[in-house]
Amino acid sequence: MILEQLFTLFMLLLLQAVLGFDNLLYISIESKRAPKEKQAYVRKLGIGIAVGARLVLLVLLTSIISAFTKPFLTFKQEGIIEGSLNLESVIVLFGGIFILYTAVKEIFHLIGTEDLHGNSDSNKSKSAALVISTIVLMNLVFSFDSILSAMALAQQPVLNESGVPTGETEYIMWIMATAIIISGILMIVLADKVSEFLQKNRLYEILGLFILFIVGIMLISEGAHKAHLKFFGNEITPMTKTTFYFVISILVLIDIVQSKYQKKLLAKKH
Repeated sequence: MILEQLFTLFMLLLLQAVLGFDNLLYISIESKRAPKEKQAYVRKLGIGIAVGARLVLLVLLTSIISAFTKPFLTFKQEGIIEGSLNLESVIVLFGGIFILYTAVKEIFHLIGTEDLHGNSDSNKSKSAALVISTIVLMNLVFSFDSILSAMALAQQPVLNESGVPTGETEYIMWIMATAIIISGILMIVLADKVSEFLQKNRLYEILGLFILFIVGIMLISEGAHKAHLKFFGNEITPMTKTTFYFVISILVLIDIVQSKYQKKLLAKKH
């Protein structure tokens, strides 16, 4: 039993690592909006609060999962649009739209002519408290998938007094909570390193923003799927993690090849 639970914990840590990549990237980019001297503090405190919020969300989801998945609005315009919104789908959709908006805004901010002199309004710092709040909020959006996946893995049969399964299952809370805490600690450690890398390699910041753009698309498709949205009779299917990481790999490969080729061209000119 203990070995099985430890294996489950290991699998959950792997799951948190895979699902946490896009979250970590978002935190690294969003924290740059805070005053420079407070950015590291913002990342650490934001992740710390987010871990606590994740634990609360874990308790809520395991207790009242039906409240998040129960539809509260159903609409149907035959042949045009139909769907059934629940709390989970709305949260994921909102998160996807917000991340998509953030990525597009930052991309235009980087290439906009008004940024050449650094006078753009979008270049102004936000308060540390506002950035922390945004990080915590978006962390909860990213948490839904990982917590629901964890709930699917960390279950065990309920036994009666004789040790016979009753046919019901229960969640192994300590495993899920431990995975969340450990992954949170790892994120705190890695957040500064990712931010430093992006700061030293500004060209990769554009790559990061386009990855964030794809994350937004993925969340929107996932939220739409959870809401059973159909447009003109076509149901929206979610982008799988396999597709997501394949696209990211291609983007990274293109960026590396293009960077090397550009350096080669510059070397020939000189």
